[in-house]
Amino acid sequence: MAIFSKTCEYAMRAVFYVAQRSHEGYKVGIKEIAGHINSPEPFLAKILQQLSRDGVILSTKGPNGGFYFDAASLNRPLADVVTAIDGDDIFTGCGLGLTYCSESNPCPLHEEFKKVRNQITHMLHTTTIGKFNLGLIKGKFTLNK
Repeated sequence: MAIFSKTCEYAMRAVFYVAQRSHEGYKVGIKEIAGHINSPEPFLAKILQQLSRDGVILSTKGPNGGFYFDAASLNRPLADVVTAIDGDDIFTGCGLGLTYCSESNPCPLHEEFKKVRNQITHMLHTTTIGKFNLGLIKGKFTLNK
């Protein structure tokens, strides 16, 4: 079960891979990223363009170009990635997907889902893009299905 859209899953995996490579001093192209996260290149290209337009990831063109993060952008919260791709529904939405669910008109899952949603919101706002770099470099984590 996933809590993010497929697009957001690819975005997060790509961001983690680019962050790891940036930490090692490299800029990476779409082909390399797609190969390491098992993503279709054209789909990934659109995702990375969106992240770049929103200022979440940096990019340069040319023979030494590619996607990368600088030190400041490695400290951005994962919430920025999610918001750029999926919007902010994960932070405010109903667990049943109801548009009319609210404090004054709750769905059956409202109170319990709100607790889970608040934990996810906290994690995404307090976890940085670069947090997992050393674990990825040491092979502790995987980004490939």
